[in-house]
Amino acid sequence: MKGGLVRNRPLLVALGAAVALVGAGCGSSSSSSRTATSTAKSVAGGSVEISSSNLSGLGAVLVDGHGRTLYIFEPDQAKKVTCTGGCASVWPPVPLPGTAKPVTSGAVKLSLVGSDPNPGGGRVVTYDGWPLYNYVEDPTPGSSTGEGIDSSGGFWYVISPSGTVIKQKS
Repeated sequence: MKGGLVRNRPLLVALGAAVALVGAGCGSSSSSSRTATSTAKSVAGGSVEISSSNLSGLGAVLVDGHGRTLYIFEPDQAKKVTCTGGCASVWPPVPLPGTAKPVTSGAVKLSLVGSDPNPGGGRVVTYDGWPLYNYVEDPTPGSSTGEGIDSSGGFWYVISPSGTVIKQKS
């Protein structure tokens, strides 16, 4: 048996390298089940989906392709990303990778969708000028625990498909 292991050493080394590469690609920087990266869904052609959903007490709001609630950060003033560093680890902006294009579904208006530079690198999806963010404390579709909270230097709100910022639960 010992001779068999020596003979198969190149195979074991290659297998170990493959496992390490897969692990690196799937790794997480947090031991938490929540991640500090946006979960905006990439769809065919490398696009990012922005949709809408009716949430209890809020009405129709923007959600990502996984149904997770999207937020705006009031200090952004519908102009540019101001949530960076530690803020972005809790409120990750919705990234628009490379040459990807935002796509819409539901009541979302494609004419209101755009993108802006992210100070952390790359581009961020915007809606009616507002950069869009996920919230790590909203791990499931339909959660909206970030609505109206004061965090990271400003207030966070959901936004409707018409582009109206919703500042309180109805």
